[in-house]
Amino acid sequence: MLALALLLAGGAATGCGGRATTHHKPGTSHEQASGSVGTLLTATDAGGHRLREVPAEGAPEVQLTVRPDSEDGWNLQLAVKNYRFTPDSTGGAALPGAGHAHLELDGRKLARLYGPWFHLPAAQVPEGAHTLTVRLYADDHTAWAVSGKPVEGTAQLTATATAPAPGRTGGHTHGDTPPPGQTPPSGQAPPSEQADRTVTITVRDGKVSPAPARTELRRGERLALRVTSDRADTLHVHGYDKELALPAGQEATLILTADRTGLFEVETHESDLVLTQLLVR
Repeated sequence: MLALALLLAGGAATGCGGRATTHHKPGTSHEQASGSVGTLLTATDAGGHRLREVPAEGAPEVQLTVRPDSEDGWNLQLAVKNYRFTPDSTGGAALPGAGHAHLELDGRKLARLYGPWFHLPAAQVPEGAHTLTVRLYADDHTAWAVSGKPVEGTAQLTATATAPAPGRTGGHTHGDTPPPGQTPPSGQAPPSEQADRTVTITVRDGKVSPAPARTELRRGERLALRVTSDRADTLHVHGYDKELALPAGQEATLILTADRTGLFEVETHESDLVLTQLLVR
């Protein structure tokens, strides 16, 4: 009986398919402030996340480099030290030198980052000079800090108006139909691509419709997530590390092949809303 109880407890902790169910449930707080690493301060960063103070020696570090992309926008590289990205444990307790990052443009959150590289579409950056900031967080969404200041890196970025490319109607390539021989932007699919399941979600005035629930899928099924948000945001599928820009007032579609089993959250970065949970068996 004892062995059976331990086996059941282990299964509950890891979720379906042996993969950890690491994210918070719909309606719960993002910041759990858990773990005994460092010292949890009452002070918060600009986004309201509490600071987790650690000694300067061996503390996480980050530097941000921005390079123009040959087709659209910019490619961002996060060079980290004493730190590793842990997308599969986001929402769990704070672990030493681990977690994720937030990307901000002039103090406004653009995305949550789960790796050292990120493509920033030109459509998300207004014309003019800007400051990009990346800040490191623990898995429980507290901000790593040294001497009372968040661990972060900054870079300057200047966006200029560009002439439309041949066959295009606007100055940005993001979201346009690619010309022959080119593939669509990452995470987006041409209209002709079919999906086994379609989930349509609307975000308005900070509320998700229909209410967040679980979408059950069989492994290998293709899912189309059609999302319309009344404000510009970014959709992120945890575990699969898929992202999609959500223009204000326009429907955007993400095609996803459910090739991993487990429970995965779909949420928005800017508004921190859980849209649905994907249960893949």
